[in-house]
Amino acid sequence: MEKSKLLRMDNMGIVVESLDNAISFFSELGLHLEGRAQIKGEWAGRITGLGAQHVEIAMMVTPDGHSRLELSRFIDPAIIADHRNAPVNALGYLRAMFTVEDIDDVLRRLTDNHGAVLVGEVVQYENAYRLCYLRGVEGLLIGLAQPL
Repeated sequence: MEKSKLLRMDNMGIVVESLDNAISFFSELGLHLEGRAQIKGEWAGRITGLGAQHVEIAMMVTPDGHSRLELSRFIDPAIIADHRNAPVNALGYLRAMFTVEDIDDVLRRLTDNHGAVLVGEVVQYENAYRLCYLRGVEGLLIGLAQPL
C-alpha cells in the first residue's frame, strides 16, 4: 500500500490574551485578517481534549496566501500556563519566522507602534540573510529574515 503524502502545512496556532492587540501587531507585520469567529461546544473540545470549550479565533494569512497564523483567545476553559516569555533555548514552541522585504523598516514599525523589543541584534548570515528575533505582542518571540 502506498503511503499517503503530506500536502502542506495549513497553519500555526498561538494562544493570546487579546485578539485585537495580536491582530493589530500581525497586521503591522504584513499579515491580513482572513476571518474571525467564536468556536464553542463539545465537538471542538473533542479535538483539543479540553471538553466543552469556548474560543474566539482570528485567522491571519500571509500576503502570498500560502501560510496562516491562527490566533486563539480562550474564554472557557481558563488559561492554565504561560510560556510566552520563555528563552530561545526552551523546549517546545520557539518562534515563528517571517520573511520581510526591509527588516529595518519592519523592526522600526513594530517597535514604535507595538512596543516590540529586539532580543539580541540584527545580524547578517553570509550573503544570504539579515536576521533578528524580537519580542512582539504579549511577549511572543518572532523572527524576521530579509533575503539579500
